[in-house]
Amino acid sequence: MPIFNAPTDDIKFVLHEILKCETLSALPGYEDASADLIDQIIDEGSKLCQEELFPLNQSGDEEGCHFDNGTVTTPKGFQQAYDLFTEGGWVGLSCDPEYGGMGLPQLVNFVMQEIISAANMSFGMYPGLSQGAYDAIHLHGSDEQKALYLPKIIEGKWSGTMNLTEPHCGTDLGLIRTKADPAPDEDGAYLITGSKIYISAGEHDLTENIVHLVLARLLDAPEGVKGISLFVVPKFLPKEDNGNWTIGERNGVSCGSIEKKMGIKASATCVMNYENAKGWLVGAPHKGLRAMFTMMNAARLGVGMQGLGMGEIAYQNAVAFAKDRLQMRALDGAKYPDKPADPIIVHPDVRKMLMTGKAFTEGARALSYWVGMQLDISEKHPDPAKREEAEELVALLTPIIKAYQTDMGSDVANMAVQVHGGHGFIWEYGVEQYVRDARIAQIYEGTNGIQALDLVGRKMSKKYGRLLRRFFHPLAAYIEKTQSDGALQEFVFPLAKAFAKLQQATVMIATKGLKDPNEAGAASTDYLRMFALVAMGYMWLQMAEKAQENLAGDAGEKTEFYETKLQTARFFFQKMLPETDARFKTILAGADSVMSLKAEAF
Repeated sequence: MPIFNAPTDDIKFVLHEILKCETLSALPGYEDASADLIDQIIDEGSKLCQEELFPLNQSGDEEGCHFDNGTVTTPKGFQQAYDLFTEGGWVGLSCDPEYGGMGLPQLVNFVMQEIISAANMSFGMYPGLSQGAYDAIHLHGSDEQKALYLPKIIEGKWSGTMNLTEPHCGTDLGLIRTKADPAPDEDGAYLITGSKIYISAGEHDLTENIVHLVLARLLDAPEGVKGISLFVVPKFLPKEDNGNWTIGERNGVSCGSIEKKMGIKASATCVMNYENAKGWLVGAPHKGLRAMFTMMNAARLGVGMQGLGMGEIAYQNAVAFAKDRLQMRALDGAKYPDKPADPIIVHPDVRKMLMTGKAFTEGARALSYWVGMQLDISEKHPDPAKREEAEELVALLTPIIKAYQTDMGSDVANMAVQVHGGHGFIWEYGVEQYVRDARIAQIYEGTNGIQALDLVGRKMSKKYGRLLRRFFHPLAAYIEKTQSDGALQEFVFPLAKAFAKLQQATVMIATKGLKDPNEAGAASTDYLRMFALVAMGYMWLQMAEKAQENLAGDAGEKTEFYETKLQTARFFFQKMLPETDARFKTILAGADSVMSLKAEAF
């Protein structure tokens, strides 16, 4: 049977010792976000995930969602768990108190996204989509739309979705055909007609209403992405009853089918059909893509947290099995002579896989939470310059968080199967589910190839390279500050070399890409991976410095914790960071071998 324990010790180490998250309480609106309160929230959230959500993960995968004539039923136990989730106020954790939210930092929400994804990724899709709908309406909706929809979404009585993809278009949203015609005799309403596919949580039985955010074209819309508008289209039309909003008649939106999928089977992935469904414009006409990217950017960070969560639970189960499974003797002699064989954790290849999972999850956790904290600064800091600086750093690192962490989450899940051997291929042990669930995260919210193109095509050149400098400058300063510390040189020097190669690759891609965009495109995935490893190294250097600092003092009962941090840091710098060398050589090779073969020759 699979296991899961929220990694609260490591979470709190990052929050308090690396990021000093309690400093967020100095920001307007976060005055109550003390270290104690944040810890209490994390402890309670961990308990909910371990005791209520995780036990439904495997059974939900086995049962899946049921579709019957337009109605979707979630697996057994999901409704009760969702009710507990909403009663605890978890949907509105970081939402605006004006509409009923807790108003906690986005950083806390990042932590909960990781834990929820690890415990039950399918379940997390439902409140996750609601968060995206909340963000779009909160930032781009009218005062009336905010007052109507946000309290219901935060309360969890209504949920949300995002409707982009159509049968003929995915990434290329300029091809959207769903249309919006002015509704006769309806003040400000439009009639939405079209079909959308791959709509997560598009139909289900957890909430009384579902608020769909739909991309569509007005009659006078220009071609391409400049002609897309965003509409809010509720499943049931809201009805005012003595000052309260309730649900009225059914709108012209229906679920045509749900997909039979490789993974996240307890999350309903729907075909949604709109037939003269009433919808209301969110934001300005033809500016829907901007509003939708509010959801997309938040969703991409959320998907990055899914990759981290998948890596964490896969790693935990691999470790548990490796300590228990007896096979052969250690290469340098029996470690447990009283047993018929040694546990497989003594074998170097198994240890390398486990150490990879450990180094990834702990490094990615620090990187993700750092970005989450920057998101809070970008929204709340009283200094506009500080807000802009943080906003640009978040924008730069978003494709890296999304792509690298989902790639590695999938890799670690596959390693967990490998550690289990034949048992990993069997449903009973649980880890094959993590492989299936993790795989979608590399695809949705923009495939990881698209994330790499976003990094080299948009973020690299934006504002004449200013976004890059938001990361490069503090990293360079930190390397300079720590390189004279003899105890840290085993970490600093490898990072400095990798950073130098990343800078070289940046110049080369920028130069060649101006002459031939295929050069930038061919290098993009390798470049993103290089960047991610350097960013991880930045985090691991900080964690190694803090561990050494604590060990030099009186670490007490946490001595082993900090020693383990140092040993894991050594593994990252010696076994994972050198991948940057190979990626750099691949970038130097250029695009010719990628692009020269004629399409007919494939």
